[in-house]
Amino acid sequence: MRIGVYSEDSTLQSLLSSSLPKDLRVQLEPEEDCNSDLISAAKFDLVLLDLRSNREPLPQRIDCFKRIIASGMNTVIIADEGLRTVAIELVEGGALDFFNRRSSLQHIETILRRAYANAGSRLIEQDADVPENETNRCDQLVGSSPQMQQVFRLINSVANLNASVLITGESGTGKELIARAIHRLGSRSHAPFVAVSAGAIPETLLEAEMFGHEKGAFTGTIGARKGYFEEAGSGTLFLDEIGDLTMHAQVMLLRVLQEREFCRLGSSRLIPMRARVIFATHKNLEKMVASGEFREDLYYRINVVRVSAPALREHPEDIPAIAGHYVRQYAQMFKKPVSRIEPNAIRLLQRQPWNGNVRELENVIQTATILATGIAIRVEDLPFRAPAANVVSIRDYDSNGSFEDLIRDYKVKLAETAIRENNGNKSQAARSLSISRAYLHRLIRLADGVDGSDLGDAEAEVV
Repeated sequence: MRIGVYSEDSTLQSLLSSSLPKDLRVQLEPEEDCNSDLISAAKFDLVLLDLRSNREPLPQRIDCFKRIIASGMNTVIIADEGLRTVAIELVEGGALDFFNRRSSLQHIETILRRAYANAGSRLIEQDADVPENETNRCDQLVGSSPQMQQVFRLINSVANLNASVLITGESGTGKELIARAIHRLGSRSHAPFVAVSAGAIPETLLEAEMFGHEKGAFTGTIGARKGYFEEAGSGTLFLDEIGDLTMHAQVMLLRVLQEREFCRLGSSRLIPMRARVIFATHKNLEKMVASGEFREDLYYRINVVRVSAPALREHPEDIPAIAGHYVRQYAQMFKKPVSRIEPNAIRLLQRQPWNGNVRELENVIQTATILATGIAIRVEDLPFRAPAANVVSIRDYDSNGSFEDLIRDYKVKLAETAIRENNGNKSQAARSLSISRAYLHRLIRLADGVDGSDLGDAEAEVV
Protein backbone atom coordinates (compact mmCIF):
# COMPACT_ATOMS: atom_id res chain seq x y z
CA MET A 1 0.00 0.00 0.00
CA ARG A 2 1.48 3.35 -1.07
CA ILE A 3 0.76 6.07 1.50
CA GLY A 4 1.47 9.75 0.93
CA VAL A 5 1.81 11.93 4.06
CA TYR A 6 1.18 15.62 3.41
CA SER A 7 2.68 17.26 6.46
CA GLU A 8 5.47 19.56 7.59
CA ASP A 9 6.26 17.18 10.45
CA SER A 10 9.27 15.24 9.14
CA THR A 11 9.37 13.07 12.26
CA LEU A 12 5.94 11.72 11.33
CA GLN A 13 7.26 10.00 8.22
CA SER A 14 10.27 8.60 10.10
CA LEU A 15 8.04 7.17 12.81
CA LEU A 16 5.55 5.62 10.41
CA SER A 17 8.18 4.31 7.99
CA SER A 18 10.26 2.64 10.69
CA SER A 19 7.38 1.22 12.73
CA LEU A 20 4.70 0.10 10.28
CA PRO A 21 4.97 -3.23 8.40
CA LYS A 22 7.02 -3.10 5.21
CA ASP A 23 4.01 -3.60 2.95
CA LEU A 24 2.85 -0.12 4.02
CA ARG A 25 5.17 2.21 2.12
CA VAL A 26 5.10 5.72 3.56
CA GLN A 27 6.37 8.79 1.71
CA LEU A 28 6.43 12.35 3.04
CA GLU A 29 5.28 14.96 0.54
CA PRO A 30 5.97 18.72 0.77
CA GLU A 31 3.13 20.82 2.07
CA GLU A 32 3.99 23.98 0.19
CA ASP A 33 0.49 24.71 -0.99
CA CYS A 34 -2.92 23.27 -0.20
CA ASN A 35 -3.86 22.47 -3.75
CA SER A 36 -5.52 19.20 -4.73
CA ASP A 37 -3.82 19.38 -8.12
CA LEU A 38 -0.51 18.74 -6.38
CA ILE A 39 -1.75 15.46 -4.96
CA SER A 40 -1.62 12.64 -7.47
CA ALA A 41 -4.34 10.04 -7.04
CA ALA A 42 -2.30 7.63 -9.19
CA LYS A 43 0.81 8.09 -7.06
CA PHE A 44 -0.68 6.87 -3.78
CA ASP A 45 -3.31 4.40 -2.60
CA LEU A 46 -4.01 6.54 0.47
CA VAL A 47 -3.29 10.16 1.31
CA LEU A 48 -2.80 11.28 4.93
CA LEU A 49 -3.72 14.92 5.58
CA ASP A 50 -2.23 16.40 8.73
CA LEU A 51 -4.76 18.61 10.50
CA ARG A 52 -3.01 20.50 13.30
CA SER A 53 -4.33 23.19 15.60
CA ASN A 54 -1.01 25.06 15.61
CA ARG A 55 -1.12 25.67 11.87
CA GLU A 56 -2.72 28.92 10.76
CA PRO A 57 -5.06 29.84 9.26
CA LEU A 58 -7.09 26.79 10.28
CA PRO A 59 -10.39 27.60 8.46
CA GLN A 60 -8.60 27.85 5.11
CA ARG A 61 -6.86 24.51 5.72
CA ILE A 62 -10.17 22.85 6.54
CA ASP A 63 -11.68 24.23 3.31
CA CYS A 64 -8.66 22.95 1.41
CA PHE A 65 -9.04 19.47 2.90
CA LYS A 66 -12.71 19.49 1.90
CA ARG A 67 -11.73 20.27 -1.71
CA ILE A 68 -9.18 17.44 -1.73
CA ILE A 69 -11.71 15.00 -0.30
CA ALA A 70 -14.36 16.15 -2.79
CA SER A 71 -11.94 15.45 -5.65
CA GLY A 72 -12.38 11.73 -4.91
CA MET A 73 -8.98 10.92 -3.41
CA ASN A 74 -8.73 8.25 -0.74
CA THR A 75 -7.92 10.34 2.30
CA VAL A 76 -7.35 9.70 6.00
CA ILE A 77 -7.12 12.59 8.47
CA ILE A 78 -4.45 12.97 11.17
CA ALA A 79 -5.93 15.25 13.84
CA ASP A 80 -4.93 16.77 17.15
CA GLU A 81 -7.18 15.69 20.02
CA GLY A 82 -8.79 19.12 20.10
CA LEU A 83 -9.82 18.83 16.43
CA ARG A 84 -11.75 15.55 16.78
CA THR A 85 -15.06 17.24 15.85
CA VAL A 86 -13.52 18.72 12.70
CA ALA A 87 -12.04 15.34 11.76
CA ILE A 88 -15.44 13.68 12.15
CA GLU A 89 -16.96 16.38 9.94
CA LEU A 90 -14.35 15.64 7.26
CA VAL A 91 -15.10 11.90 7.47
CA GLU A 92 -18.80 12.65 7.06
CA GLY A 93 -17.82 14.69 4.00
CA GLY A 94 -16.05 11.78 2.34
CA ALA A 95 -12.73 11.10 4.10
CA LEU A 96 -12.25 7.40 4.79
CA ASP A 97 -11.27 7.68 8.48
CA PHE A 98 -9.17 9.61 10.97
CA PHE A 99 -6.81 9.04 13.90
CA ASN A 100 -5.27 11.41 16.42
CA ARG A 101 -1.58 12.02 16.83
CA ARG A 102 -1.44 10.09 20.12
CA SER A 103 -2.83 6.86 18.62
CA SER A 104 -0.82 3.68 19.03
CA LEU A 105 0.98 2.34 15.97
CA GLN A 106 -1.21 -0.77 16.04
CA HIS A 107 -4.33 1.42 15.96
CA ILE A 108 -2.89 3.51 13.10
CA GLU A 109 -2.11 0.35 11.09
CA THR A 110 -5.66 -0.94 11.65
CA ILE A 111 -7.12 2.41 10.52
CA LEU A 112 -4.99 2.47 7.37
CA ARG A 113 -5.80 -1.11 6.34
CA ARG A 114 -9.50 -0.65 7.04
CA ALA A 115 -9.59 2.60 5.10
CA TYR A 116 -7.84 1.00 2.13
CA ALA A 117 -10.21 -1.99 2.22
CA ASN A 118 -13.28 0.25 2.25
CA ALA A 119 -11.99 2.78 -0.26
CA GLY A 120 -14.67 1.83 -2.80
CA SER A 121 -14.08 0.29 -6.19
CA ARG A 122 -14.40 3.35 -8.46
CA LEU A 123 -13.79 0.81 -11.21
CA ILE A 124 -16.76 1.25 -13.45
CA GLU A 125 -18.14 4.23 -15.31
CA GLN A 126 -21.73 5.36 -15.54
CA ASP A 127 -22.25 3.33 -18.73
CA ALA A 128 -22.02 0.20 -16.58
CA ASP A 129 -25.38 1.27 -15.08
CA VAL A 130 -24.25 1.14 -11.43
CA PRO A 131 -23.86 4.30 -9.31
CA GLU A 132 -20.38 4.42 -7.85
CA ASN A 133 -21.57 5.02 -4.30
CA GLU A 134 -23.46 1.70 -4.34
CA THR A 135 -20.24 -0.23 -4.82
CA ASN A 136 -18.26 -1.35 -1.80
CA ARG A 137 -15.29 -3.59 -1.52
CA CYS A 138 -13.24 -5.45 1.03
CA ASP A 139 -9.69 -6.05 -0.14
CA GLN A 140 -10.16 -7.63 -3.62
CA LEU A 141 -13.81 -8.53 -3.02
CA VAL A 142 -16.38 -6.28 -4.67
CA GLY A 143 -20.11 -5.93 -4.09
CA SER A 144 -22.88 -3.83 -2.55
CA SER A 145 -25.57 -6.53 -2.23
CA PRO A 146 -26.78 -7.60 1.24
CA GLN A 147 -25.07 -10.96 0.72
CA MET A 148 -21.67 -9.40 0.07
CA GLN A 149 -22.09 -6.82 2.84
CA GLN A 150 -22.63 -9.70 5.26
CA VAL A 151 -19.41 -11.30 4.00
CA PHE A 152 -17.55 -7.99 4.50
CA ARG A 153 -18.89 -7.64 8.05
CA LEU A 154 -17.75 -11.15 8.95
CA ILE A 155 -14.31 -10.57 7.42
CA ASN A 156 -13.78 -7.42 9.45
CA SER A 157 -15.14 -9.10 12.59
CA VAL A 158 -12.73 -12.05 12.49
CA ALA A 159 -9.66 -10.46 10.87
CA ASN A 160 -7.89 -9.82 14.18
CA LEU A 161 -9.19 -12.89 16.04
CA ASN A 162 -7.17 -16.07 16.45
CA ALA A 163 -10.19 -18.26 15.75
CA SER A 164 -10.60 -20.92 13.08
CA VAL A 165 -12.74 -19.86 10.12
CA LEU A 166 -14.66 -22.16 7.77
CA ILE A 167 -15.50 -20.68 4.37
CA THR A 168 -18.19 -22.53 2.44
CA GLY A 169 -19.59 -22.00 -1.03
CA GLU A 170 -19.70 -23.33 -4.55
CA SER A 171 -16.57 -23.57 -6.68
CA GLY A 172 -15.63 -20.23 -8.18
CA THR A 173 -17.28 -18.05 -5.53
CA GLY A 174 -14.01 -16.57 -4.26
CA LYS A 175 -13.35 -18.56 -1.08
CA GLU A 176 -9.60 -17.99 -1.33
CA LEU A 177 -10.16 -14.25 -1.86
CA ILE A 178 -12.15 -14.20 1.38
CA ALA A 179 -9.33 -15.99 3.18
CA ARG A 180 -6.76 -13.56 1.79
CA ALA A 181 -8.91 -10.61 2.84
CA ILE A 182 -9.09 -11.95 6.40
CA HIS A 183 -5.30 -12.31 6.39
CA ARG A 184 -4.51 -8.91 4.87
CA LEU A 185 -6.89 -6.96 7.09
CA GLY A 186 -5.71 -8.62 10.30
CA SER A 187 -2.68 -8.32 12.53
CA ARG A 188 -0.98 -11.27 10.75
CA SER A 189 -0.75 -9.45 7.40
CA HIS A 190 3.02 -8.98 7.76
CA ALA A 191 3.51 -12.76 7.93
CA PRO A 192 3.12 -15.36 5.13
CA PHE A 193 -0.16 -16.50 3.62
CA VAL A 194 0.17 -20.12 2.51
CA ALA A 195 -2.66 -21.58 0.39
CA VAL A 196 -2.93 -25.37 0.05
CA SER A 197 -5.48 -27.52 -1.74
CA ALA A 198 -5.74 -30.29 0.82
CA GLY A 199 -7.57 -32.66 -1.51
CA ALA A 200 -4.86 -32.44 -4.17
CA ILE A 201 -2.12 -33.95 -1.98
CA PRO A 202 -1.76 -37.77 -2.19
CA GLU A 203 -2.37 -39.35 1.21
CA THR A 204 1.09 -40.97 1.17
CA LEU A 205 2.71 -37.53 0.98
CA LEU A 206 0.24 -35.58 3.12
CA GLU A 207 2.12 -35.78 6.42
CA ALA A 208 5.45 -34.78 4.85
CA GLU A 209 3.84 -31.91 2.90
CA MET A 210 1.92 -30.56 5.88
CA PHE A 211 4.53 -30.94 8.62
CA GLY A 212 7.82 -31.26 6.73
CA HIS A 213 10.49 -33.91 6.99
CA GLU A 214 14.09 -34.40 8.06
CA LYS A 215 16.90 -35.65 5.81
CA GLY A 216 16.53 -39.37 5.17
CA ALA A 217 13.03 -39.54 6.66
CA PHE A 218 11.95 -41.71 3.74
CA THR A 219 13.33 -43.00 0.45
CA GLY A 220 14.14 -40.24 -2.01
CA THR A 221 14.62 -37.37 0.45
CA ILE A 222 17.76 -35.35 -0.19
CA GLY A 223 17.55 -32.84 2.65
CA ALA A 224 15.29 -31.48 5.35
CA ARG A 225 12.22 -29.54 4.29
CA LYS A 226 9.67 -27.35 6.04
CA GLY A 227 6.01 -28.28 5.77
CA TYR A 228 3.12 -25.93 5.10
CA PHE A 229 2.37 -25.42 8.80
CA GLU A 230 5.95 -24.35 9.41
CA GLU A 231 6.15 -22.20 6.28
CA ALA A 232 3.10 -20.23 7.41
CA GLY A 233 4.94 -19.27 10.59
CA SER A 234 2.84 -16.75 12.51
CA GLY A 235 0.80 -15.98 9.39
CA THR A 236 -2.17 -17.80 7.87
CA LEU A 237 -2.48 -21.31 6.49
CA PHE A 238 -5.42 -21.68 4.10
CA LEU A 239 -6.54 -25.29 3.68
CA ASP A 240 -8.91 -25.49 0.73
CA GLU A 241 -11.21 -28.43 -0.07
CA ILE A 242 -11.02 -29.74 3.47
CA GLY A 243 -13.96 -32.04 2.68
CA ASP A 244 -11.72 -34.14 0.41
CA LEU A 245 -9.46 -35.34 3.24
CA THR A 246 -9.48 -39.05 4.05
CA MET A 247 -10.43 -40.22 7.55
CA HIS A 248 -6.77 -40.88 8.38
CA ALA A 249 -5.81 -37.36 7.28
CA GLN A 250 -8.69 -35.93 9.33
CA VAL A 251 -7.38 -37.66 12.48
CA MET A 252 -3.89 -36.31 11.84
CA LEU A 253 -5.19 -32.76 11.34
CA LEU A 254 -7.42 -32.93 14.42
CA ARG A 255 -4.48 -33.90 16.61
CA VAL A 256 -2.43 -30.92 15.44
CA LEU A 257 -5.30 -28.49 15.92
CA GLN A 258 -5.92 -29.79 19.44
CA GLU A 259 -2.28 -29.94 20.59
CA ARG A 260 -1.14 -26.82 18.67
CA GLU A 261 2.17 -28.55 17.91
CA PHE A 262 3.60 -31.04 15.41
CA CYS A 263 6.77 -32.89 14.44
CA ARG A 264 8.56 -33.11 11.15
CA LEU A 265 8.52 -36.58 9.63
CA GLY A 266 11.61 -38.39 10.90
CA SER A 267 12.00 -36.19 13.99
CA SER A 268 10.66 -36.21 17.55
CA ARG A 269 11.23 -32.47 18.13
CA LEU A 270 7.95 -30.68 18.76
CA ILE A 271 7.35 -27.50 16.77
CA PRO A 272 4.69 -25.10 18.09
CA MET A 273 1.93 -24.26 15.63
CA ARG A 274 1.84 -20.47 15.43
CA ALA A 275 -0.22 -20.08 12.25
CA ARG A 276 -3.89 -19.29 12.11
CA VAL A 277 -5.75 -21.84 9.98
CA ILE A 278 -8.62 -20.97 7.65
CA PHE A 279 -10.56 -23.82 6.04
CA ALA A 280 -12.74 -23.93 2.93
CA THR A 281 -14.92 -26.44 1.13
CA HIS A 282 -17.60 -26.64 -1.54
CA LYS A 283 -19.07 -29.74 0.06
CA ASN A 284 -21.87 -30.03 2.64
CA LEU A 285 -19.92 -31.01 5.74
CA GLU A 286 -23.08 -31.44 7.82
CA LYS A 287 -24.28 -34.20 5.49
CA MET A 288 -20.80 -35.73 5.47
CA VAL A 289 -20.79 -35.81 9.29
CA ALA A 290 -24.24 -37.43 9.30
CA SER A 291 -23.08 -40.10 6.83
CA GLY A 292 -19.83 -40.77 8.71
CA GLU A 293 -17.57 -39.36 5.96
CA PHE A 294 -16.29 -36.46 8.07
CA ARG A 295 -15.34 -36.54 11.74
CA GLU A 296 -17.78 -34.68 13.95
CA ASP A 297 -15.08 -33.56 16.41
CA LEU A 298 -13.00 -32.11 13.55
CA TYR A 299 -16.08 -30.38 12.14
CA TYR A 300 -16.70 -28.53 15.41
CA ARG A 301 -13.01 -27.73 15.71
CA ILE A 302 -12.85 -25.97 12.33
CA ASN A 303 -16.37 -24.48 12.26
CA VAL A 304 -15.82 -21.78 14.91
CA VAL A 305 -16.70 -18.87 12.62
CA ARG A 306 -18.44 -19.58 9.32
CA VAL A 307 -18.42 -17.38 6.22
CA SER A 308 -20.70 -18.39 3.35
CA ALA A 309 -19.55 -17.23 -0.09
CA PRO A 310 -22.75 -16.55 -2.09
CA ALA A 311 -23.23 -17.95 -5.57
CA LEU A 312 -23.14 -15.22 -8.23
CA ARG A 313 -26.72 -15.95 -9.31
CA GLU A 314 -27.84 -15.01 -5.77
CA HIS A 315 -26.58 -11.41 -6.10
CA PRO A 316 -26.73 -10.40 -9.80
CA GLU A 317 -26.88 -6.74 -8.77
CA ASP A 318 -23.13 -7.00 -8.04
CA ILE A 319 -22.28 -8.19 -11.54
CA PRO A 320 -21.69 -4.67 -12.99
CA ALA A 321 -19.19 -3.81 -10.25
CA ILE A 322 -17.40 -7.17 -10.39
CA ALA A 323 -17.26 -7.05 -14.19
CA GLY A 324 -15.91 -3.50 -14.03
CA HIS A 325 -13.17 -4.64 -11.67
CA TYR A 326 -12.03 -7.26 -14.17
CA VAL A 327 -12.30 -4.84 -17.10
CA ARG A 328 -9.76 -2.56 -15.44
CA GLN A 329 -7.53 -5.48 -14.48
CA TYR A 330 -7.39 -7.06 -17.95
CA ALA A 331 -7.36 -3.79 -19.86
CA GLN A 332 -4.16 -2.94 -18.03
CA MET A 333 -2.74 -6.43 -18.49
CA PHE A 334 -3.39 -6.53 -22.24
CA LYS A 335 -2.74 -2.80 -22.75
CA LYS A 336 -6.22 -2.24 -24.19
CA PRO A 337 -8.11 1.10 -24.06
CA VAL A 338 -11.26 -0.58 -22.70
CA SER A 339 -12.67 1.32 -19.71
CA ARG A 340 -16.39 0.52 -19.52
CA ILE A 341 -19.21 -1.88 -20.38
CA GLU A 342 -22.23 -0.84 -22.40
CA PRO A 343 -25.61 -1.08 -20.59
CA ASN A 344 -26.97 -3.73 -22.97
CA ALA A 345 -23.92 -5.89 -22.32
CA ILE A 346 -24.35 -5.45 -18.56
CA ARG A 347 -27.99 -6.55 -18.79
CA LEU A 348 -26.97 -9.61 -20.79
CA LEU A 349 -24.36 -10.49 -18.16
CA GLN A 350 -26.99 -10.25 -15.45
CA ARG A 351 -29.23 -12.73 -17.28
CA GLN A 352 -26.66 -15.54 -17.34
CA PRO A 353 -26.93 -18.51 -14.92
CA TRP A 354 -23.20 -18.33 -13.98
CA ASN A 355 -22.80 -21.94 -12.93
CA GLY A 356 -19.07 -21.23 -12.65
CA ASN A 357 -19.74 -18.16 -10.49
CA VAL A 358 -17.24 -15.30 -10.31
CA ARG A 359 -14.48 -17.40 -11.86
CA GLU A 360 -16.63 -17.87 -14.98
CA LEU A 361 -17.49 -14.15 -15.08
CA GLU A 362 -13.78 -13.29 -14.88
CA ASN A 363 -13.08 -15.58 -17.85
CA VAL A 364 -15.88 -13.98 -19.89
CA ILE A 365 -14.63 -10.45 -19.17
CA GLN A 366 -11.07 -11.45 -20.00
CA THR A 367 -12.23 -12.75 -23.39
CA ALA A 368 -14.44 -9.70 -24.03
CA THR A 369 -11.61 -7.30 -23.16
CA ILE A 370 -9.35 -9.02 -25.70
CA LEU A 371 -12.07 -8.95 -28.40
CA ALA A 372 -13.22 -5.37 -27.78
CA THR A 373 -12.18 -2.95 -30.52
CA GLY A 374 -13.13 0.31 -28.79
CA ILE A 375 -13.24 1.79 -25.31
CA ALA A 376 -16.39 -0.14 -24.33
CA ILE A 377 -17.31 -3.81 -24.18
CA ARG A 378 -20.40 -4.41 -26.34
CA VAL A 379 -22.84 -7.31 -26.54
CA GLU A 380 -21.01 -8.44 -29.67
CA ASP A 381 -17.79 -8.82 -27.65
CA LEU A 382 -19.29 -11.28 -25.17
CA PRO A 383 -18.82 -15.00 -25.88
CA PHE A 384 -22.56 -15.66 -25.69
CA ARG A 385 -25.77 -14.09 -26.98
CA ALA A 386 -29.12 -13.26 -25.48
CA PRO A 387 -31.44 -16.32 -25.38
CA ALA A 388 -34.17 -15.98 -27.98
CA ALA A 389 -36.85 -16.85 -25.39
CA ASN A 390 -36.02 -13.70 -23.43
CA VAL A 391 -36.43 -11.36 -26.38
CA VAL A 392 -39.75 -9.55 -26.45
CA SER A 393 -40.99 -9.11 -30.04
CA ILE A 394 -43.90 -7.04 -31.33
CA ARG A 395 -44.75 -10.05 -33.52
CA ASP A 396 -45.76 -11.98 -30.38
CA TYR A 397 -49.05 -10.05 -30.15
CA ASP A 398 -52.44 -10.36 -31.83
CA SER A 399 -52.42 -8.16 -34.93
CA ASN A 400 -56.22 -7.88 -34.77
CA GLY A 401 -56.09 -5.58 -31.75
CA SER A 402 -55.98 -1.79 -32.02
CA PHE A 403 -52.66 -0.01 -32.30
CA GLU A 404 -53.04 1.43 -28.79
CA ASP A 405 -53.82 -2.03 -27.33
CA LEU A 406 -50.84 -3.53 -29.13
CA ILE A 407 -48.44 -0.91 -27.76
CA ARG A 408 -49.93 -1.18 -24.25
CA ASP A 409 -49.56 -4.97 -24.17
CA TYR A 410 -46.03 -4.69 -25.52
CA LYS A 411 -45.05 -2.27 -22.72
CA VAL A 412 -46.56 -4.58 -20.10
CA LYS A 413 -44.63 -7.54 -21.51
CA LEU A 414 -41.40 -5.54 -21.45
CA ALA A 415 -42.02 -4.64 -17.79
CA GLU A 416 -42.75 -8.25 -16.82
CA THR A 417 -39.64 -9.49 -18.61
CA ALA A 418 -37.42 -6.83 -16.99
CA ILE A 419 -38.71 -7.68 -13.49
CA ARG A 420 -38.14 -11.39 -14.08
CA GLU A 421 -34.63 -10.86 -15.45
CA ASN A 422 -33.74 -8.67 -12.45
CA ASN A 423 -34.96 -11.30 -9.97
CA GLY A 424 -37.92 -9.23 -8.82
CA ASN A 425 -35.89 -6.07 -8.14
CA LYS A 426 -38.27 -3.38 -9.46
CA SER A 427 -35.84 -0.48 -9.07
CA GLN A 428 -33.23 -2.31 -11.12
CA ALA A 429 -35.89 -3.35 -13.65
CA ALA A 430 -36.99 0.27 -14.07
CA ARG A 431 -33.38 1.37 -14.60
CA SER A 432 -32.87 -1.35 -17.22
CA LEU A 433 -35.87 0.04 -19.17
CA SER A 434 -34.85 3.68 -18.54
CA ILE A 435 -38.25 4.46 -17.01
CA SER A 436 -39.25 5.65 -13.56
CA ARG A 437 -40.21 3.19 -10.84
CA ALA A 438 -43.64 4.85 -10.58
CA TYR A 439 -44.31 4.23 -14.28
CA LEU A 440 -43.19 0.60 -13.87
CA HIS A 441 -45.71 0.18 -11.04
CA ARG A 442 -48.50 1.48 -13.27
CA LEU A 443 -47.53 -1.11 -15.90
CA ILE A 444 -47.63 -3.80 -13.20
CA ARG A 445 -51.11 -2.72 -12.14
CA LEU A 446 -52.21 -2.87 -15.76
CA ALA A 447 -50.80 -6.41 -16.03
CA ASP A 448 -52.82 -7.34 -12.92
CA GLY A 449 -56.02 -6.14 -14.57
CA VAL A 450 -56.25 -2.83 -12.72
CA ASP A 451 -57.55 0.15 -14.70
CA GLY A 452 -54.66 1.55 -16.71
CA SER A 453 -56.27 4.85 -17.67
CA ASP A 454 -53.56 6.70 -15.75
CA LEU A 455 -50.78 4.96 -17.66
CA GLY A 456 -49.73 8.21 -19.25
CA ASP A 457 -46.88 8.75 -21.64
CA ALA A 458 -43.72 6.77 -20.96
CA GLU A 459 -41.65 9.40 -22.67
CA ALA A 460 -42.55 11.88 -19.95
CA GLU A 461 -41.14 9.60 -17.28
CA VAL A 462 -37.93 8.37 -18.79
CA VAL A 463 -35.11 8.47 -16.25
